[in-house]
Amino acid sequence: MTTPRTVSSAVIDQVTTVDTSVLGVAPAMAMAALAQTLANSAAMAAMNAVFAQQQAFIAHQAATTAAVAMLLELIDD
Repeated sequence: MTTPRTVSSAVIDQVTTVDTSVLGVAPAMAMAALAQTLANSAAMAAMNAVFAQQQAFIAHQAATTAAVAMLLELIDD
């Protein structure tokens, strides 16, 4: 078994200061992580909306092309 050693009071004070600062910063870090998560979620929602608009435009364009092709076939007859 090792013999107990004395620790300088300056070391104890510094450890206490670091512990206190970590506990003091934790709520701010949690709020920052929450803000980043919310911003990322909003950006993903906007990206999904743009993707849905693009897909809808492609479907509308294909329907218009098919309708025009049918009309042209009627004119040719």
